[in-house]
Amino acid sequence: MRAAPKVIISCAVTGSIHTPSMSPALPISPAEIASQAIDAAGAGATILHLHARDPQTGFPSPDPAVFAEFLSEIKAGCDAVINITTGGSAVMSLDERIAAAKRFEPEVASLNMGSMNFNFAAAANRVETWRFPWERDYVLGSADRIFANTFANIERILRELGTTGTRFEFECYDVGHLYSLAHFVDRGLVEPPFFVQCIFGILGGIGADHLNLHHMITIADKLFGDDYYLSAFGAGRHQMGIITAAALAGGHVRVGLEDSLYLARGRLAASNAEQVEKAVRIVTEMGREVATPAEARAMLALKGADAVRF
Repeated sequence: MRAAPKVIISCAVTGSIHTPSMSPALPISPAEIASQAIDAAGAGATILHLHARDPQTGFPSPDPAVFAEFLSEIKAGCDAVINITTGGSAVMSLDERIAAAKRFEPEVASLNMGSMNFNFAAAANRVETWRFPWERDYVLGSADRIFANTFANIERILRELGTTGTRFEFECYDVGHLYSLAHFVDRGLVEPPFFVQCIFGILGGIGADHLNLHHMITIADKLFGDDYYLSAFGAGRHQMGIITAAALAGGHVRVGLEDSLYLARGRLAASNAEQVEKAVRIVTEMGREVATPAEARAMLALKGADAVRF
């Protein structure tokens, strides 16, 4: 992996897995998403990974009009790199998932590198009372749902967004996803440096074992040499352990309420910023520095905040 003296901290602010009943801190409305994103940047987040939600119910929303309600506010409130999801939710069509990124042409968009079982049904066991009718069936339904990211889907996203100068956070949930990325590299559809985000602990993907992190690094080194930067995170209770291991290995890290609702065992995080603050402490206590947005833009060869459409 490409050496980086400073650590890029990504913060995934709300996502599409957790539901409003699981934590009062989960941002739902555009105002809440904007406020928490700006606070996370103030706490040290270099990149803000963003989804949208229906402001009334909290259901994952692909609507560019909802994204528009917070993107400009976040851009005005901080200098963090804004990363718009193309993963959206497994219940969305591909057209829905990419609509916001196509409209706003961000510096970075996430790109899932393979179809998979994406089972988070067990999260329903911790909820006694549901705030909204959709939540329970949505969570339990993940046990019988395929998150489709076919090669045709991936190629379409690369071609339609790549021409706008948007670069990608390549989300790899298993070793095979690294080989899928290598396939598109071999075809000349993506150019280095690659920002490879390895995800551990999703049921259906690679487990949150530190040996798996080192295996992913070994295979990525074999496939990409020093043409990539590796970032990693663990889902749920594995969040902080995996980011610590990733930072020790010389990589970058991701936190946020999309990935875990907790700060520590049995302790819900009060905000995204609180998780970012902990990540900053972990990184700095091992002698590394946190990258500024300008430094991340240089590392990842991004087009700059003045070249987006919001």
